[in-house]
Amino acid sequence: MSEKLSTQCCVVGGGPAGLMAGFLLAGAGVDVIVLEKHADFLRDFRGDTIHPSTLRLMEELGMLDEFLKLPHHRAYELSAQIGERRYKVADFSSLPGKCNFIAFMPQWDFLDFIAEHARALPNFRLLMRTAAENLLFDGDRVCGVSATGPEREQKIEAKLVIAADGRGSHMRDDAKLPVEDFGAPMDVLWFKLPRKETDPDESFGRLAPGRMLVMIDRGAYWQCGCVIPKGGAEELREKGIEAFRESIARLTPFLGDRVETLKEWSDVNLLTVQVNRLKTWSRPGLLCIGDAAHAMSPVGGVGVNLAIQDAVAAANLLAEKLRNNALKDDDLAAVERRRAFPTRVTQAIQLAVQNRVVRSVLSAEKPLEPPLALRLFNAVPLLRRFPAQLIGLGVRPEHIELNRDASSA
Repeated sequence: MSEKLSTQCCVVGGGPAGLMAGFLLAGAGVDVIVLEKHADFLRDFRGDTIHPSTLRLMEELGMLDEFLKLPHHRAYELSAQIGERRYKVADFSSLPGKCNFIAFMPQWDFLDFIAEHARALPNFRLLMRTAAENLLFDGDRVCGVSATGPEREQKIEAKLVIAADGRGSHMRDDAKLPVEDFGAPMDVLWFKLPRKETDPDESFGRLAPGRMLVMIDRGAYWQCGCVIPKGGAEELREKGIEAFRESIARLTPFLGDRVETLKEWSDVNLLTVQVNRLKTWSRPGLLCIGDAAHAMSPVGGVGVNLAIQDAVAAANLLAEKLRNNALKDDDLAAVERRRAFPTRVTQAIQLAVQNRVVRSVLSAEKPLEPPLALRLFNAVPLLRRFPAQLIGLGVRPEHIELNRDASSA
């Protein structure tokens, strides 16, 4: 027998976009249910970069100092190494205020932090181990979701369903929202390697003919992303894990004494890169945000932060109308109008980097020549402020505009 629940807003997906949207809406007095299909947030190799834009939001919420007590590593600049020379690309310390760095933090710590604060609100419910199965319809209008919980099936009626269930969103498929796909020339293999005190003390990328490696300093270990040609993972697996270890050691010699910790291919996770976005982010009763609305390239590591910006915009624009049961279809379209421009600009930049830089590096057979832009960033420190602004704060960053006392009204 199924259980029936009712709420003003049902958020599908307990990732950064979904939890942040649910937390902000509940804090503004909206009754919210968030559905998360897993029992916890402990999944590795997710987006672990907390950019200055997100740190500023935590500051606006009065939570920054508490948040930064969680274990994290701070990066005040990013660089790229070609051959034996390192080029500085972005200087986040140039950003105004104290949120002038990228915080590398396991995503599960970030999600646990938001969930803990959200659970303190009387009108917030987080249902773990509860998978949304299908949208419920009243004619053409979405009016809720059916879900499978740990003990029984559930039907959740809602004035609004927010789909934040990622790039493989079942909710957007169920709503038959068309997707525009832009493709990508690469995939990424993620893995961990031990870090030593004598290693470089910053996160960076290393480029060589046919190979790219991104290394994120996580204190005790390096989180590494090996960029490979699209669809090339199976060919690498056929050559064996030892050949892969050797290629990493050749590309980054100081890792040669620890690549043996990659025992088998189960130690390596494949990220199939997608770049796409919905042609329309909503239909009556349903709004898609985050990766469900636009899957981002890993270039710049901005996907998580763009998703959080979507959540803030949605809460800013919809909270009062949801709370007063006055939500209209055009209110959902207003969220898309607000967030479509930064999404398009960011994806355009990512696609340009993919097609002009990543593709050429992966297909190169001769020693690489650093691009003019890279040489300029390295030679003129002032220029590093531009990529810092673009990566760190993004296009049209959002701010908290909600009445946080509404939940106690």
